[in-house]
Amino acid sequence: MNKLRYALLGILFVLSLPGCVVYEPMGVQSTVPASFDRSWNAALAAAQDAGIAVSVADRNSGRIYGRRNTADVTIGVIPQADGSLRVQFDAQGLAPQDQGLQDRFVQAYNRRMGR
Repeated sequence: MNKLRYALLGILFVLSLPGCVVYEPMGVQSTVPASFDRSWNAALAAAQDAGIAVSVADRNSGRIYGRRNTADVTIGVIPQADGSLRVQFDAQGLAPQDQGLQDRFVQAYNRRMGR
């Protein structure tokens, strides 16, 4: 009788295994604002990725200054009242070959932020 009980329990256990499902982890968008340090580092590296020669990186003011060919570039990492950060890109005097500079910067920044 004892052997029969173990055999039945073993069969029930084996039959219950197909009911177990493992799902792949799913990425979740964070609603927590990025830290200043992370955004600053991403903006600085993205400027270099976009080919901007950084001349001044003043972390205290949140400003990055640089040049790309004939363009003067200013990037600001600006804290907002709600605790979020705004990254602002301005370029003056863009040469025709640099018309997509802002898009290249934004793509590099988003990549560095994991977006």
